[in-house]
Amino acid sequence: MYFIEVQEKNLLVSPKLFYYIGMNTTNLVPRGFYRTTILIGLGFFTLGLMDPLYDAYVPLFLGDYLSSRFLIGLIMTLDNVFALFLIPLVAALSDRTKTSIGRRMPYIIVTLPLSAIFFMLLPSGALPRGSLMTLIVLLFLLNLAKQASRGPVVALMPDLTDKNYRSQANGVINFMGGIAAIVGTVALAPLIDVDLTLPLFGSTLRSLPFLISGVLVIVATLALFVFVKEPRNSLRQGTTDDEREKQVPLRESIQRIFGVGSQNDTSGRYVLLALFFWFLGYQGVLPFITTYSRDVLGTTEGLAGLSPGAVAIAYAIFVIPSGILAGQIGRRKVIRLSLLGIIIVMSLIYFHYPLSRAFGLDVTTSWMSFLGLLFFFGMFWGSVVTNSFPMLWHMASYETMGIYTGMYYLFSQGAAITAPVLAGGFIDWGTYVLGPTGGLRTMFLFAVLCMSIALGFMLKVTRES
Repeated sequence: MYFIEVQEKNLLVSPKLFYYIGMNTTNLVPRGFYRTTILIGLGFFTLGLMDPLYDAYVPLFLGDYLSSRFLIGLIMTLDNVFALFLIPLVAALSDRTKTSIGRRMPYIIVTLPLSAIFFMLLPSGALPRGSLMTLIVLLFLLNLAKQASRGPVVALMPDLTDKNYRSQANGVINFMGGIAAIVGTVALAPLIDVDLTLPLFGSTLRSLPFLISGVLVIVATLALFVFVKEPRNSLRQGTTDDEREKQVPLRESIQRIFGVGSQNDTSGRYVLLALFFWFLGYQGVLPFITTYSRDVLGTTEGLAGLSPGAVAIAYAIFVIPSGILAGQIGRRKVIRLSLLGIIIVMSLIYFHYPLSRAFGLDVTTSWMSFLGLLFFFGMFWGSVVTNSFPMLWHMASYETMGIYTGMYYLFSQGAAITAPVLAGGFIDWGTYVLGPTGGLRTMFLFAVLCMSIALGFMLKVTRES
């Protein structure tokens, strides 16, 4: 390891010593970089803590009142509908906010604690003590607060991080989100079956994971507020005055992205179409994995909630190595190979249940082998997600960076809105044709179809990044 001294300028922290890894100057990061980035990532940690529990158990809560997978899938799109409009809206409002504690923090310290409170109350809408109307109202309020927080939380990292270190910071933050998902699914999800009696809350049956995670969200928000200080000026670090003043009309920016005109590359268009379909496949499976584990494989609700945890563990483990691999062979090749891996794994999962029965496997063994397949799914999925945003960023110039980011969220959230409804309808059709067990299994065929289309679009991408 070599040490060099540089002048302090536009840094996340104010060190004089930097460390140099290997022989590539792009790996140069400030001392204390990871500690500070982890503190910034507390906002991502809170969202990562709530999301897997939400995806795992809200379909079960809705199943207390609704039998149609289509209707459940329709309600499950509520968070994505809010995300589609609130993320850019609140982020834009925070751009124009000036307070003594910064421009992002006022939104964060209000919306994240509100999200925690509504999240803790969410099981109150489930049977036997709730009602469908109570559950829907709580879902509405939770998603209003949670999605309003996401824009300022996402914008906080590039505000406080020099542009030369945002890729490294993004890897750290994605890792924190993976750790949060592991905590939520592996440590907290099994507590859904624990029945204690607490003051004010009463019985904790089906609610303890939500109570604990809500408290953790509030604690993490307080730590974020105490230890992370926003700069008073609103200008992003690491950019020149000329770059800030240079603007490209919105229409021209969109034309560049989609390759309209003979001078523009079409690779951006195909990447966006590909990510729409791979998010469509992922979001079409994730909300129903817990239900599948319980109703098809025969596990308890507590164990069923661990199923998304296998995906989260693999994601957290491989998020950094996949970025390193992309640096060696290219992001385009990593994404293509990962999509092919997902197609193979989803095909194997579709045949998993009948093969388990044919070999006479008991419930535990069948479920454990299912988790093993989900682990590989998480490994490949993490490789796709980790490299997709940097791939788009690399294609963008400074003046089109914002529109590329907006297009990423437009296509990904559009897929997230569409997926549960399409997958739910696909499952309902499969149930009508093949029965309840065969119907739930068809969601894996849905994923295979979507990932295959995504791979087809990625094969059309000619620009390496």
